[in-house]
Amino acid sequence: MKKEKSKFRFKKEFGQNFIFDTKFLNEMVSDLMLEKSSNILEIGAGMGSLTKILAERFKKVVSFEIDKTLTEKLKKIETQNSNLKIVLSDVLKMNTSEIDEMFLGESFNIVANIPYNITSQIVFKFFFESNKLDKMFVMVQKEVGERFIASPSTSEYGIPSVLLSTFGECKMVKQVNRNMFFPVPKVDSCVIMIKRIDQKFGSFDKEKFENFLSCCFSMKRKTLVNNLLKMNTDKEKIESILIDLNLDKNVRPENLSAEDYVKLFRKFF
Repeated sequence: MKKEKSKFRFKKEFGQNFIFDTKFLNEMVSDLMLEKSSNILEIGAGMGSLTKILAERFKKVVSFEIDKTLTEKLKKIETQNSNLKIVLSDVLKMNTSEIDEMFLGESFNIVANIPYNITSQIVFKFFFESNKLDKMFVMVQKEVGERFIASPSTSEYGIPSVLLSTFGECKMVKQVNRNMFFPVPKVDSCVIMIKRIDQKFGSFDKEKFENFLSCCFSMKRKTLVNNLLKMNTDKEKIESILIDLNLDKNVRPENLSAEDYVKLFRKFF
């Protein structure tokens, strides 16, 4: 493996930082607490260190990798595992319905070690669009993970925290020291679990709700009333709605729970 590390040209444009420690990877997969009968969508196969372990442990694995210079190595692993399918493509450019069909109507779980700059894109693409997704286990920058799992009234709490709490749940599974990666990144990482819970707060327009949250969090240092004035110029009406919901009219965006935001959204729309 050391020989492979020295030969391979890591590409900044793909945000490549790989983990080669198979003992750690096996422990990480065990921590996911998934059944052997699970189907897995791996995003970011890299050199295949985790891919091999997933194929050994689970029913079916579909693994995406964008770097085509890894084709030969990954295709070799594919020939050794009849339950593994390697897809050399950008997962963001595929419709989730196409990916759902790869599992022949069965549900699947995502296991992903993805570049930090596209974490949110991938997470929310599948979270909102896939009809067959069960859970996501995503390796992310520790600070990003803390924003995803943040509770109200903390500095990390924001739109991602509210969205994940509104339509599902999110928790940290494992912390990952930066020295587990090669090349070593500048930050530590963590594995987070994300699960969608349909109809958690009933049915409503997700896109309109996202736009509403963008307005609410547009200026975090301002009060919620001041931010909502962009949407409704009647300050007294906004304050009246907050009072109806037993909320302080001077409340700030980070102080409301997901349930509060759903109630507030319904009052406005």
